[in-house]
Amino acid sequence: MHGGEAMVNRVALPVGLIELESRRLRLRQWRAADRAPFAALNADPAVMAHFPAPLTRQASDAMLARCAELIVMRGWGFWALERKADGAFIGLAGLHVPDARLPCAPCVEIGWRLAAAYWGQGYATEAAGAALAVAFDRLGLDEVVSFTTLTNTRSQAVMQRLGMRPAGCFAHPALAEDSPLRTLCLYRLSRTRWQDTHNQKE
Repeated sequence: MHGGEAMVNRVALPVGLIELESRRLRLRQWRAADRAPFAALNADPAVMAHFPAPLTRQASDAMLARCAELIVMRGWGFWALERKADGAFIGLAGLHVPDARLPCAPCVEIGWRLAAAYWGQGYATEAAGAALAVAFDRLGLDEVVSFTTLTNTRSQAVMQRLGMRPAGCFAHPALAEDSPLRTLCLYRLSRTRWQDTHNQKE
C-alpha cells in the first residue's frame, strides 16, 4: 500500500460518530442489549469455524466493548448490525485497523461476522457495501483490504462480490506454524476500482 502509514494516521482523526443504513440494515453503535446475542454468535462453532476457537462470554463482552471504544475514538469501526424489518441484532460489520504485525499493514480492513441464522441472504455483502461507501467517500481511503482463511469460501465469495481482487497469501504471526488457520488469503480493493464499479452499477 502506498503511503499507508500516513493514510491510517489521517483517518484516525476525529470525524464524529458515524452510523449508516443500507436498504435492509442499520450499522449502528453498540448497546448493552447486544451483549447476549453477540455472545451467542461468538459461541457458535459454525460461526467461529475459521477462528482459533469460539469465544467465552467474557471474551465476547470484551470484544464488544473494544469495538464500541474504537468507534468512539475514530468515529468508525466494526458497527453492530441490525435488521430494519424487526430490529434484530444479526452481527457486526465495518472497518478496522488490523494488527500492525500483518504483512499488509498499515491498512484498513473491511470485515463482518453474522449469526448463522442470517447467512445466505445477502446481508454481509449489503452491510460491507455500505461500509465501503464510508471508507472511500467519507474517509477518503485509497484502499481497503480483507483477509480470511483459505477454507472460508463463504467470506471469499463476499469479497469477490464487493469487487475485491485476490492479492496473495500470508501467514498470521499470532498463530502456530502447524495451525490450519495460519495461512490467510488477502484481497484488496482500490478507491479507483470501487468508484468505477459503483458508477457502472448506477
